[in-house]
Amino acid sequence: MSTFTKVILYTDQDGYARFREEQVALLEGTPQARLSALHPASGYQLRHSPVGFRSEFHCTTSPQWTVILAGQMEIGLRDGSSRIFGPGEHFFSNDLVPAGETFNPEIHGHWSRQVGEEPLQTLFLKV
Repeated sequence: MSTFTKVILYTDQDGYARFREEQVALLEGTPQARLSALHPASGYQLRHSPVGFRSEFHCTTSPQWTVILAGQMEIGLRDGSSRIFGPGEHFFSNDLVPAGETFNPEIHGHWSRQVGEEPLQTLFLKV
């Protein structure tokens, strides 16, 4: 069986953002072009971030796929770890503020920044 590795940025039970990987089965299509089941989407946004861009800690407002179109994006977590994503790479951003809580800048969220000499261009696909 073919699978697709889905990198997920999520809020753990302790309120901190973390990464995990999940395998998505590719059960449809042909042997030459395997497909997953069809998943719903509600729209997309494109973003251009200039060299030097860096955000503050924040949470994703709604679940979305983040696809790097050009440049590099680093995502940093509260535990000091980070991951860099380059052109063609992606992750599913789902680190929401836990239900019933208010954003706490000491616990919740992640930061993002542009890395390298090239501006960052991203596609956000809302689900």
